[in-house]
Amino acid sequence: MATSKVFLDSNLLIYTDDARSPAKQTTAMRLIETHLHQRSAVLSIQVLQEYFSVATGKLKISPEIAKEKVGIFGSFTVFQPSTTDVLAAIDLHRLHKISFWDAMIVRAASQSGCRTLLTENLHHGQRIDGVEVVNPFLS
Repeated sequence: MATSKVFLDSNLLIYTDDARSPAKQTTAMRLIETHLHQRSAVLSIQVLQEYFSVATGKLKISPEIAKEKVGIFGSFTVFQPSTTDVLAAIDLHRLHKISFWDAMIVRAASQSGCRTLLTENLHHGQRIDGVEVVNPFLS
Protein backbone atom coordinates (compact mmCIF):
# COMPACT_ATOMS: atom_id res chain seq x y z
CA MET A 1 0.00 0.00 0.00
CA ALA A 2 1.35 3.44 -0.96
CA THR A 3 2.13 5.94 1.77
CA SER A 4 -0.10 9.01 1.80
CA LYS A 5 1.57 12.24 0.78
CA VAL A 6 1.93 14.91 3.47
CA PHE A 7 2.54 18.60 2.82
CA LEU A 8 5.20 20.23 5.00
CA ASP A 9 4.89 23.93 5.78
CA SER A 10 8.01 26.06 6.21
CA ASN A 11 7.79 26.09 10.00
CA LEU A 12 8.78 22.42 10.11
CA LEU A 13 11.88 23.13 8.06
CA ILE A 14 12.70 26.22 10.13
CA TYR A 15 12.45 24.36 13.44
CA THR A 16 15.19 21.97 12.34
CA ASP A 17 17.56 24.91 12.88
CA ASP A 18 15.89 26.49 15.93
CA ALA A 19 17.71 25.29 19.04
CA ARG A 20 15.64 27.75 21.12
CA SER A 21 12.73 25.31 20.81
CA PRO A 22 14.31 21.88 21.44
CA ALA A 23 11.03 19.95 21.61
CA LYS A 24 9.84 21.42 18.32
CA GLN A 25 13.28 20.91 16.79
CA THR A 26 13.21 17.21 17.72
CA THR A 27 9.66 16.79 16.38
CA ALA A 28 10.48 18.58 13.13
CA MET A 29 13.65 16.56 12.54
CA ARG A 30 11.84 13.29 13.25
CA LEU A 31 8.96 14.12 10.91
CA ILE A 32 11.21 15.27 8.09
CA GLU A 33 13.41 12.18 8.44
CA THR A 34 10.35 9.90 8.44
CA HIS A 35 8.80 11.50 5.37
CA LEU A 36 12.14 11.64 3.57
CA HIS A 37 12.56 7.91 4.16
CA GLN A 38 8.97 7.15 3.11
CA ARG A 39 9.20 9.52 0.14
CA SER A 40 5.89 10.99 1.24
CA ALA A 41 6.83 14.64 1.80
CA VAL A 42 5.63 17.41 -0.47
CA LEU A 43 6.45 21.08 -0.21
CA SER A 44 6.36 24.09 -2.50
CA ILE A 45 8.68 26.70 -3.91
CA GLN A 46 7.11 29.10 -1.40
CA VAL A 47 8.13 26.83 1.49
CA LEU A 48 11.73 26.71 0.26
CA GLN A 49 11.80 30.51 -0.08
CA GLU A 50 10.32 31.06 3.39
CA TYR A 51 12.79 28.61 4.93
CA PHE A 52 15.80 30.39 3.40
CA SER A 53 14.53 33.84 4.38
CA VAL A 54 13.87 32.94 8.04
CA ALA A 55 16.95 30.73 8.43
CA THR A 56 19.34 33.41 7.20
CA GLY A 57 17.45 36.30 8.80
CA LYS A 58 15.88 35.47 12.13
CA LEU A 59 18.01 32.40 12.89
CA LYS A 60 21.29 33.80 11.52
CA ILE A 61 22.18 30.59 9.65
CA SER A 62 24.89 31.23 7.08
CA PRO A 63 23.56 31.55 3.53
CA GLU A 64 25.84 28.68 2.45
CA ILE A 65 24.39 26.25 5.00
CA ALA A 66 20.83 27.42 4.36
CA LYS A 67 21.40 26.94 0.62
CA GLU A 68 22.64 23.37 1.24
CA LYS A 69 19.51 22.64 3.27
CA VAL A 70 17.28 24.12 0.54
CA GLY A 71 18.96 21.64 -1.82
CA ILE A 72 18.24 18.76 0.58
CA PHE A 73 14.62 19.85 1.15
CA GLY A 74 14.31 20.30 -2.61
CA SER A 75 14.77 16.55 -3.02
CA PHE A 76 11.17 16.17 -1.79
CA THR A 77 8.36 16.54 -4.28
CA VAL A 78 8.19 20.30 -4.92
CA PHE A 79 4.97 21.92 -6.11
CA GLN A 80 5.36 24.87 -8.49
CA PRO A 81 2.26 27.08 -8.59
CA SER A 82 0.70 28.52 -11.72
CA THR A 83 -1.42 31.61 -12.24
CA THR A 84 -4.49 29.38 -11.82
CA ASP A 85 -3.20 28.37 -8.39
CA VAL A 86 -2.72 32.00 -7.37
CA LEU A 87 -6.28 32.80 -8.42
CA ALA A 88 -7.63 29.77 -6.53
CA ALA A 89 -5.63 30.78 -3.45
CA ILE A 90 -7.21 34.23 -3.60
CA ASP A 91 -10.61 32.53 -3.49
CA LEU A 92 -9.51 30.36 -0.51
CA HIS A 93 -8.21 33.47 1.25
CA ARG A 94 -11.53 35.25 0.79
CA LEU A 95 -13.76 32.26 1.56
CA HIS A 96 -11.92 30.94 4.64
CA LYS A 97 -10.57 34.24 6.01
CA ILE A 98 -6.98 33.00 6.07
CA SER A 99 -3.90 34.87 4.92
CA PHE A 100 -3.13 34.78 1.23
CA TRP A 101 0.20 33.02 1.93
CA ASP A 102 -1.53 30.32 4.01
CA ALA A 103 -4.07 29.96 1.20
CA MET A 104 -1.19 29.38 -1.24
CA ILE A 105 0.10 26.61 1.04
CA VAL A 106 -3.35 25.00 1.25
CA ARG A 107 -3.73 25.22 -2.54
CA ALA A 108 -0.30 23.66 -3.06
CA ALA A 109 -1.17 20.82 -0.69
CA SER A 110 -4.50 20.22 -2.38
CA GLN A 111 -3.10 20.30 -5.90
CA SER A 112 -0.29 17.95 -4.85
CA GLY A 113 -2.76 15.31 -3.73
CA CYS A 114 -1.96 15.73 -0.04
CA ARG A 115 -4.78 15.18 2.41
CA THR A 116 -2.68 16.38 5.37
CA LEU A 117 -0.91 19.70 5.87
CA LEU A 118 1.59 19.81 8.73
CA THR A 119 1.70 23.39 10.04
CA GLU A 120 1.26 25.46 13.15
CA ASN A 121 -0.05 28.44 11.17
CA LEU A 122 -3.67 27.31 10.85
CA HIS A 123 -6.20 25.77 13.23
CA HIS A 124 -5.49 22.12 14.11
CA GLY A 125 -8.24 19.88 12.72
CA GLN A 126 -9.48 22.49 10.25
CA ARG A 127 -10.37 21.19 6.77
CA ILE A 128 -9.85 23.45 3.79
CA ASP A 129 -10.16 22.39 0.17
CA GLY A 130 -10.02 18.70 1.11
CA VAL A 131 -6.86 19.13 3.22
CA GLU A 132 -6.77 18.52 6.98
CA VAL A 133 -4.57 20.85 9.01
CA VAL A 134 -2.45 19.04 11.59
CA ASN A 135 -0.28 20.89 14.09
CA PRO A 136 2.49 18.37 14.81
CA PHE A 137 3.73 20.39 17.78
CA LEU A 138 0.64 19.94 19.95
CA SER A 139 1.35 17.75 22.96
